Amino acid sequence: MKILMVLTSHDKLGDTGLKTGFWLEEFVAPYFVFKDRSFEVTLASPQGGQPPLDPKSDEPDFQTEATARFRKDEQAQKALANTLRLDSIKPEDYDAVFYPGGHGPLWDLAEDKHSISLIEDFFQKGKPLGLVCHAPGVLRHAQNAKKEPLVKGKKVTGFTNTEEEAVQLTKVVPFLVEDMLKQNEGVYCKGEDWGSYVAIDENLVTGQNPASSEAAALGLVELLRR
Repeated sequence: MKILMVLTSHDKLGDTGLKTGFWLEEFVAPYFVFKDRSFEVTLASPQGGQPPLDPKSDEPDFQTEATARFRKDEQAQKALANTLRLDSIKPEDYDAVFYPGGHGPLWDLAEDKHSISLIEDFFQKGKPLGLVCHAPGVLRHAQNAKKEPLVKGKKVTGFTNTEEEAVQLTKVVPFLVEDMLKQNEGVYCKGEDWGSYVAIDENLVTGQNPASSEAAALGLVELLRR
């Protein structure tokens, strides 16, 4: 089985002067879920090369067993430093796709035509599609075969408005994930803030926050094994 993981190339946190990017746990936890099951994992990003890491996710409070393992895994670090350009990816080469979050995707992947096309291709062919935390925001412009919002009528989750308020970025992000999913007529659901919560609807898997990363990846694996 071949899994594509798509990361952000965006590193500016709005007009704050601060840096953003992908959230470390949301990449490494799913990455090791896939690798430990002998899946072939390919990494891609809009600009290719090393994706920007959200420096906040590298702080001591946000470290896990998976992040510690990543720091000892030279092969994983090398793969991350050499992501393929997203516009070089052929959807037919992969069995599933997974998007880690972090705030970066709200700026670039949500608007990236290659990402949108890739998502629509996977979705319409019934291939598993996984997204966690802020990554469900990349579904913003994606459509189903009827040219309706892809999430219309689908059970979905993603970073909650109250979680965004807690990190004081409500006024900084280009849009709120929860609000967007509701506006696109998704059946938005959530668990407790900062707890693990995953929604699965047919081939679409969404996780609420960083704590949901491993569970979302495991949900994707289950779909692949059906």
